[in-house]
Amino acid sequence: MELIEAFDTAYAEWDRLVHEVGTEQWHTATPCADWSVRDLVNHVTAEHLWAPHLLGGATLAEVGDRFDGDVLGDEPVAAWEAAGAASHPAFHRPGALEGEVHVTGGREAADAYGWQMTTDLAVHGWDLGTGIARAATISDALAQDLLERVRPMVGDQGIPGVFAPPVDVAATATPQEHLLALLGRRP
Repeated sequence: MELIEAFDTAYAEWDRLVHEVGTEQWHTATPCADWSVRDLVNHVTAEHLWAPHLLGGATLAEVGDRFDGDVLGDEPVAAWEAAGAASHPAFHRPGALEGEVHVTGGREAADAYGWQMTTDLAVHGWDLGTGIARAATISDALAQDLLERVRPMVGDQGIPGVFAPPVDVAATATPQEHLLALLGRRP
């Protein structure tokens, strides 16, 4: 899968699930330790508020702390829609995934950042679906691509501060199950 196709696939599934969150589900637990559905949606929404700035060449200092804390306010779905309305076209802008972006760890290739954001959308989409008791699907093609990209980064302790240590999964598991297990989820 090409990056933008992978991003669009993960984005569409995440967006679908955000729109399925019931009023009573915002404080429901998710597979992410210590994160409710609201916390999870807040995390992904904040990332997508950052994305247009980073893809446009801004530094972390230039963006500052404007996206810290609660970015959802009283209308979480509308907050996600606004973030996505800026983020999605930013990834599609010609040349956006070339060059480098500024991230917490320094500068990195814009396409690597795009794959990280795609991974986050896909895996957190599954987390969200689990939290709201809805089926969340990471297609075999997308899961296989993400597996190949993240497997070299995951050690015995997972990716500290990002993903929990891997869990065991049957050799016959689907690509989605392998990806989730690699990133510390019990599919």
